[in-house]
Amino acid sequence: MLTSLDGRSAIVTGASRGIGKGIARVFARHGARVLVVARNIDAAEATAAELREAGGEATAFAADVTDLTGMEAAAATALERYHNLDILCANAGIFPMVSMEAMTTDQWDEVIGTNLKGTFISVKACLPALKQSDGGRVVLTSSITGPVTGVPGWTHYGASKAGQLGFLRTACIEIAKYGITMNAVMPGNIFTEGLEDLGEDYLRTMAASIPLKRLGSVEDIGYAALFFASKEAAFITGQTVIVDGGQILPESLEALET
Repeated sequence: MLTSLDGRSAIVTGASRGIGKGIARVFARHGARVLVVARNIDAAEATAAELREAGGEATAFAADVTDLTGMEAAAATALERYHNLDILCANAGIFPMVSMEAMTTDQWDEVIGTNLKGTFISVKACLPALKQSDGGRVVLTSSITGPVTGVPGWTHYGASKAGQLGFLRTACIEIAKYGITMNAVMPGNIFTEGLEDLGEDYLRTMAASIPLKRLGSVEDIGYAALFFASKEAAFITGQTVIVDGGQILPESLEALET
């Protein structure tokens, strides 16, 4: 069993829904005091209220990860409310689907700006507070899409997620002198609100390509992030873990029929 996060505080970006909400839920369940960061304050407060109702400690904060001033205010709020900031989960991301041929430069910039630049801004804004921790942790939510696999319609998303890992491998060296680690979780197909409208046939097809024959849950990603944030992971930095039920392993769908 991992050491409890009691007394530790965490900022989770994009925490009002999906994977971010799952991470926030797992962290609160294991004792962390969570600052739920999202662009919409009502959505952030709804998540924070759920965490409090489940016995956790959580505060809502509205900020956009593309805005350095807003993220600096989030870090300051965590310090004011919880007196320390120990963990940053840079999770916020967007994934609109559009083919490369149809994609505009503005659409490209929006995804790169949120997913990649937003990761840099989140880390930069929180670094002064994390330096005060006795063991700071940064956990990035990347993806298998981009670094390992490709999906038509997501060239901008894939580039942003691969870029996060390039950022990770140098940034982790720069912050190691402060005793801060930085690692990344790479989700495969995870069931979130964004998939609900795609229909049962689509979801079955997605699950059929996974050896474990199911989509992942947001808590599956939350527990991987929890490990990287734990005391037990203190000597791990610059690393990634794929959480995909074995999705990237089969050479073909036929390989799953044996």
